[in-house]
Amino acid sequence: MLDLTPDRASLDPIEIASRDEIAALQLSRMKWSLAHAYENVPHYRASFDAKGVHPDDLETLADLAKFPFTTKHDLRDNYPFGMFAVPREKIARLHGSSGTTGKPTVVGYTVRDIDIWSDLVARSIRASGGRTGDIVHVAYGYGLFTGGLGAHYGAERLGCTVVPVSGGMTERQVSLIDDFKPRVIMVTPSYMLSILDEFRRKGLDPRDCSLAVGIFGAEPWTNSMRSEIEQAFDMHAVDIYGLSEIMGPGVANECVETKDGLHIWEDHFYPEIIDPVTGAVLPDGEMGELVFTTLSKEALPMVRYRTRDLTRLLPGTARSMRRMEKITGRSDDMIILRGVNVFPTQIEEQILKCSGLAPHFQIELSRTGRMDDMTVHVECTLAAADADARAASARELAHHIKSTVGVSARIDVAEPGQVARSEGKAKRVVDNRPRA
Repeated sequence: MLDLTPDRASLDPIEIASRDEIAALQLSRMKWSLAHAYENVPHYRASFDAKGVHPDDLETLADLAKFPFTTKHDLRDNYPFGMFAVPREKIARLHGSSGTTGKPTVVGYTVRDIDIWSDLVARSIRASGGRTGDIVHVAYGYGLFTGGLGAHYGAERLGCTVVPVSGGMTERQVSLIDDFKPRVIMVTPSYMLSILDEFRRKGLDPRDCSLAVGIFGAEPWTNSMRSEIEQAFDMHAVDIYGLSEIMGPGVANECVETKDGLHIWEDHFYPEIIDPVTGAVLPDGEMGELVFTTLSKEALPMVRYRTRDLTRLLPGTARSMRRMEKITGRSDDMIILRGVNVFPTQIEEQILKCSGLAPHFQIELSRTGRMDDMTVHVECTLAAADADARAASARELAHHIKSTVGVSARIDVAEPGQVARSEGKAKRVVDNRPRA
């Protein structure tokens, strides 16, 4: 792989500023953001008043712990536009969730919000190894999902040529990569595996393609998956993080020269780690739930938004801004199976240890009597497709899961192509247990 370490002179000055300079900027912007939310959003005025706090009570960054949390339920309770801090006529764009489990969450942006978002995604692409003039293949979904348009505007802001493919039509994705020769691809890691399968189906060596950088986000993925993709394509695979409620993709990003966690763009987002049960703020280095306060958003300021993502904060390395460790899972996606906490990423890691298995899988939860059961549906590789090899792979994976994760699992090893593919975010868990 190429050495893509950027010239430090090309970085935004704030990326390599001192911690004191970053903290001073954060405090100034946080005071503005809290006042903006309190003065313009009835929900925040009511929640601050109920907590007995006022924006003027913020004298240091640590004082943020006095203020109430914001949750996804608050956005749903104020559907559609109740959380906006500017008149609806000032909203330049709306995005939202699918609403498959209830009312969708709606997020809005002013022209200035979109301008800042574009700048931060451009910063993220540059940190990943992308450069002005690159062709960027965007295979995130376009539409209400923030991934596609967020990546698109950021790549254009950096001065790249954008191929707005969106998700799906995997055969066409590979044809366009072969024809247009993009240097960068932005896509979910699970869908990149589908693209890899299509390369192989067409008899193309992915290592010979033009891709040098893959920027993967929208779902948790492991360092084992990173190695799988990098070796298959001879490319750099880096992690991008975001969520619609805070901005979209580009809240944090790995730096290609270190790949040691995602640098949070702290000039616009203030992170905290809390105990997911008690809500107490935890010191840097401890694992807990990630919470964000926006520092510059006009349309939808977020005060202590609980992401449900589990990680920890670490000191800066390639940049001065603090890093967040790769997301290990979400507190609301955690499987509790017979008293053991299980995350899909843990299962993924064990699958990647088995040479006879491909990294396409789905976890099915069921209940027999009073006992919960877990079945892992996974595919064999072409080289291990006979019945004996599949049985051996099933035994190997069951052993790894039992010894490493601590639970017993049924393993269903299917032939290649039999596990459902993702064209966006992967649906890793199917819960068929009866509702209480």
